[in-house]
Amino acid sequence: MSVVLAGFSTALLLVSLAASIVDPRLLDGVPVWNKPAKFALSFVVLFGTIAWLETRLSQPWRAGWLLRGTMAVMAICMIAEMGYIMMQAGLGQASHFNLSTPFNHFMYTVVMAFGAVLLVTGIGVFGYAAWADRQADLTPALRIGTALGFGVSFLLTLFVAGYIGGQESSLIGTVGTNHSTLPFLGWSTEVGDLRPAHFLALHAMQVLPLLGYLLDRWAIYHRPVWVVSGTVVYTAATLLLFVQALAGQPLISL
Repeated sequence: MSVVLAGFSTALLLVSLAASIVDPRLLDGVPVWNKPAKFALSFVVLFGTIAWLETRLSQPWRAGWLLRGTMAVMAICMIAEMGYIMMQAGLGQASHFNLSTPFNHFMYTVVMAFGAVLLVTGIGVFGYAAWADRQADLTPALRIGTALGFGVSFLLTLFVAGYIGGQESSLIGTVGTNHSTLPFLGWSTEVGDLRPAHFLALHAMQVLPLLGYLLDRWAIYHRPVWVVSGTVVYTAATLLLFVQALAGQPLISL
């Protein structure tokens, strides 16, 4: 199912990009279809990574109720989130932090918030599977990197995204009239922005498995120690960006 979801997310990305060409409207100075495109791309990477892991897990784990049920829940959450985000883009309205109507309030604070928690929890479940499946086609450092990477993504994303949702904004500070941001990413170059930390938190599930793969490929001595050390450094970097944003400092100041 993860391959299907990655393909479906790719289709949504293409639709969003096509819509941005024919629909030049802006929302808060940003093209309305930027957010659907970014979220669709994020889902392509998410489900593509899970699909890679599934090919390495043993058949009993792939066919077991835990992972099948997890994928079903993640599919429902992704469809609900992307459906609402794209609908709001079509209406020229914000999907995030939009509490303007009872419907928007319910969709953001209940459907999207609960869906996000379930999606991130699904990442943690697959990280557990990578560690617990002793028959998986994973070399030693790759197994540790995958388990830690998925686990770190689960924990840090819950923490950072939960903080963003709690304060109903990803920005720390007051922006000017002509708020400058980084192209496509939309990260502020004027005030503190929690999204860079959110980005690192979410993508630990790609970076740390890659570290483990490279360590195994190069036959580095004490590979488990290096993977754990890399995890500590990556976590520290994510938290550093989080603290920097709380201090009102942008990742890149222009």
